[in-house]
Amino acid sequence: MKIKCVVLAYVLLAFSLTVMAEDGLRVISEEVEVMSGGQAYASLLAYPASEGVYPAAVLIHSFRGLQQGYRDMTEAFAGEGFVVLAVGWQTFEQNPSDALVEQLLIDSVDFLSARDDVDRLRIGLTGFCAGGRYTMLFLPQIDAFAAGVAWYGFPNFGDPVTPSDVIDDLDAPMLIIHGTNDRPSPIADIYAYATALGEAGKEFELKVYSNEPHGFVLDAGELSRDDVASDAFDEMVVFFRRKLG
Repeated sequence: MKIKCVVLAYVLLAFSLTVMAEDGLRVISEEVEVMSGGQAYASLLAYPASEGVYPAAVLIHSFRGLQQGYRDMTEAFAGEGFVVLAVGWQTFEQNPSDALVEQLLIDSVDFLSARDDVDRLRIGLTGFCAGGRYTMLFLPQIDAFAAGVAWYGFPNFGDPVTPSDVIDDLDAPMLIIHGTNDRPSPIADIYAYATALGEAGKEFELKVYSNEPHGFVLDAGELSRDDVASDAFDEMVVFFRRKLG
């Protein structure tokens, strides 16, 4: 059953910062609050400073919080021509229920859709670690997301529903990014998940990096600048450009 979006009120905080992406594109970065379930979730919004209508993405950080590396990635992602909302899903508890996160993502979509610079038909979802699992779990269930990128997620974890349980509901294209040396989420589980996606006729792509561990895009909480992390970031951006238009 597809989940339809509901109207959301949101609060935009006063603080904002203009930064320069590596390619010279000016980006505005703002601390914002996303209202969901009567609570204000502290989040980060980054978007191109130039006027226009852009594709957008909701970014779900890992279980370790909205670390500086994810903040830097959010701004770099916006510098590629996207409006990016890094939603602080752990604002009130470290391990919220899947139902709570689902509603927060729906409200995050409404947050973005209310903006004049966002094309509401071109909103993607990406996440890391626990956020990768949320991407696998909710991309099939929230129809407002037009594409998704799941970074080292967990296809067989969840109670009562795992991502593997909702494969039949997946209509949007998904890119899976994973490392072969991922101990928390073994690559064998990812291969099995990809096989099931293929057998179900779903549109997906799989990018595997040899010998990379879980969480390889960050190094001690900072955004890694090595070749693998940079390539994986580029893979995400190019995928969203192809699938969101």
